[in-house]
Amino acid sequence: MSSLIRGSMKLWQLQQSRFASSIAHTVNVQHRIEDSRSRALLGGGQKRIDAQHNRGKLTARERINLLLDPGTFKEYDMFMEHTCTEFGMEKEKYSGDSVVTGHGQIAGRTVFVFSQDFTVFGGSLSSVHAKKVVKIMNQAMLVGAPVIGLNDSGGARIQEGVDSLAGYADIFQANVMASGVIPQISLIMGPCAGGAVYSPALTDFTFMVKDSSYLFITGPDVVKAVTNEEVTQEELGGAKTHTTTSGVAHGAFENDVDALLNIRELFNYLPLSNKDPSPIRAVDDEWNRDVPSLDTVVPLESTAAYNMKDVITSLIDEGDFFEIMPDYAKNIVVGFGRMNGRSVGIVGNNPKFAAGCLDINSSIKGARFVRFCDAFNIPIITLVDVPGFLPGTAQEYGGIIRHGAKLLYAFAEATVPKITIITRKAYGGAYDVMASKHLRGDVNYAWPTAEVAVMGAKGAVQILFRKDKERHGEHEEKYIELFSNPFPAAVRGFIDDIIEPRTTRRRICEDLNLLESKKLKNPKKKHGNIPL
Repeated sequence: MSSLIRGSMKLWQLQQSRFASSIAHTVNVQHRIEDSRSRALLGGGQKRIDAQHNRGKLTARERINLLLDPGTFKEYDMFMEHTCTEFGMEKEKYSGDSVVTGHGQIAGRTVFVFSQDFTVFGGSLSSVHAKKVVKIMNQAMLVGAPVIGLNDSGGARIQEGVDSLAGYADIFQANVMASGVIPQISLIMGPCAGGAVYSPALTDFTFMVKDSSYLFITGPDVVKAVTNEEVTQEELGGAKTHTTTSGVAHGAFENDVDALLNIRELFNYLPLSNKDPSPIRAVDDEWNRDVPSLDTVVPLESTAAYNMKDVITSLIDEGDFFEIMPDYAKNIVVGFGRMNGRSVGIVGNNPKFAAGCLDINSSIKGARFVRFCDAFNIPIITLVDVPGFLPGTAQEYGGIIRHGAKLLYAFAEATVPKITIITRKAYGGAYDVMASKHLRGDVNYAWPTAEVAVMGAKGAVQILFRKDKERHGEHEEKYIELFSNPFPAAVRGFIDDIIEPRTTRRRICEDLNLLESKKLKNPKKKHGNIPL
């Protein structure tokens, strides 16, 4: 009996020992988790965080916290570390490596985000870095939510060689697969060079921060070595260069805080995926209000300029217009607004710049915007005042025929609701291109000031009556009476109605309600061959 008791005691002591060991192990693991989490939150350490702040830049995590609704960020892969063992890299590892990834909410709507951490190896891309980014992109597609990338990286991690390059390619492939499925937004908040530039270029919108962000394939040193050109980082790939000259970036903001707040605003105009309708939110602006200022916005003189943005802000809810590429190809205006709370895309020729002519840059700018709206079920409102395509050898040699065809292709392909208002000139092929009835425009209006014709009266008379120069004035008056007005198009059914300008907002809102149930599909095909 005593041996039985002694056996039971030993068993009990063994169990207690194992229990104590298990508790100790759990405590140790918990300490390790907390230690790793604390180190991950510090990125490359306080010294590098201070250096980031001294450059006027926020850290990767500070950016996420400002972008997302407070307390909504759920991080992925905080404990991942790089796997490189070359050049002594195995001795320097950081939890999470050089990017922070996860999901959260903006105004209560789900979004996935990655934020490159410049304090860890200069934000350089490792194979692990790439895996983290691709993982959230794939999950975003799975659940149908946008991806926002906050880019601040020195480029490929040289120590990893081809592994880093493979990581870039994996991201590019994910960008292409997600294109047209979920909105993708890139915000450049530091350097972005070499292969790193192509991921932002593949996304729907690319924005920059003034004086602290750079985009270029090869840096100033390489440019000098190869071409002997002397150029600074800012001149080569700064925000001004890409928002005014190259058209690579869709906008630039004053600093990190301004940029992140603007991205929040843009996000609210967009659906979460291509399966969702255009977002609607409550507004105080009456949908059926008249806009008397529109009755006099178009000058009496046919060649006088006015600003199409004045028309846009008068029409949309509360004058709240998020313009895309405001400093590039100013002869066309594109951006997002709301009509009776519904997000719409707006495209308008702007007579204030180059008389509103279509040229290479404006055609590309407009085409890309139209295709985005069509991909994500956002109705398109087109405001037309276009005297034609810009003439000249520079345009012809640059391929205006091919580039102009991009805008034509985009409008013709679009199946979303399309509402067009001709405010003044709609001449020649440019009339056709700008969402005309012939390109499946749903509702096409003209103001009384509209002029729908092959060309302006003066040019037409010079061709038609070249041998009767003495009576050119008389012929011009007759041509204007016959063609430089909306009636020739209206009597043929190419214009649905000639409306009072002040009633335009009400008419658009009514038509958007009518077209809410529109169903139109293009012929089945793998994809079209847009004239790139």
